Amino acid sequence: MKPLDWKHGHVEMNHGAGGRAMAQLVEAFVEAFDNPLLAAQEDCATFAAPQGRMALSTDAFVVSPLFFPGGDIGKLAVCGTVNDIAMGGARPLYLSASFILEEGFALSALRKIVDSMAHTAKEAGVRIVAGDTKVVERHKADGMFVVSTGIGEVVTPLVLGASQVKPGDAVVLSGSIGEHGIALLSARELLGFEAQVHSDCACLHGLVAAMLDSGAQLRFMRDATRGGVAAVLNELAKAAGLGMVIEASAIAVSKPVAAACALLGMEPLEVANEGKLVAICAPEDAPRLLKAMRSHPLGEKAALIGRVEEGPKGQVAMQLALGSYRVVPWPLGEQLPRIC
Repeated sequence: MKPLDWKHGHVEMNHGAGGRAMAQLVEAFVEAFDNPLLAAQEDCATFAAPQGRMALSTDAFVVSPLFFPGGDIGKLAVCGTVNDIAMGGARPLYLSASFILEEGFALSALRKIVDSMAHTAKEAGVRIVAGDTKVVERHKADGMFVVSTGIGEVVTPLVLGASQVKPGDAVVLSGSIGEHGIALLSARELLGFEAQVHSDCACLHGLVAAMLDSGAQLRFMRDATRGGVAAVLNELAKAAGLGMVIEASAIAVSKPVAAACALLGMEPLEVANEGKLVAICAPEDAPRLLKAMRSHPLGEKAALIGRVEEGPKGQVAMQLALGSYRVVPWPLGEQLPRIC
């Protein structure tokens, strides 16, 4: 059988049939991800588990388009899974990646995505050690989908979660919001904004490590993806049975994102991010937490944006410039589908 033509070839049904063509495709993944656990090509990867608590997360990625300013589905799959592990106070160790490929998908595009995954994983210090490929008929998978699972080692004695949040706690945001959603919208609809917006897609575990090392009493962390900051805060307020008050003036929104949201009638707080997190900490520890975050490249614009209150329970309010307040509701529906 002839070798894969990565420049001009396309995915065929026999690439998922379990024969030689599939073996050639799998070999390309093994070569790109390059680690001994994957190279063994067993049905599962076996490795020594650290003592203590472990973290496990899984996610599916159906982003459209597959390539966008600042990233692609491969980078997104690695960053998204790494970030979910990191939000539990864990150091990500291993990933698995399953690919659902559509018949006719260009092998050149697949290679670019696989190389992007390999590069992102290497930069993040994680290994992709297991995976799978399936091929479906044309028009059944919109090119490709990726499902990724991550395992990490919890490296903090802190217990993080909504149950730990208390009235008076500080609400901290790691940077400006809305870049990912607007970048996707611009690329998908070819809107051609005057200033191109790039996705903030990034692995946040290094920032999280700096936050944990600060000694701040962290209560909760969550990356603000679908539904943006509004969804994170409303979900937290409901789960904790507490209220939240945030300040509009403290929330950074870049001029291009603000302009795009104003033009399209979108609320920046509800726009997706892929490289920003919301953290809750003890109020007296907010200064040291912010100092640690701002010392990291992904937290240079970190800011104290609000506080947790006794009530109204389950409600998020935002203080506006003139001192008035408005409720920040749960996002209704999906502002922009297929953003991750």
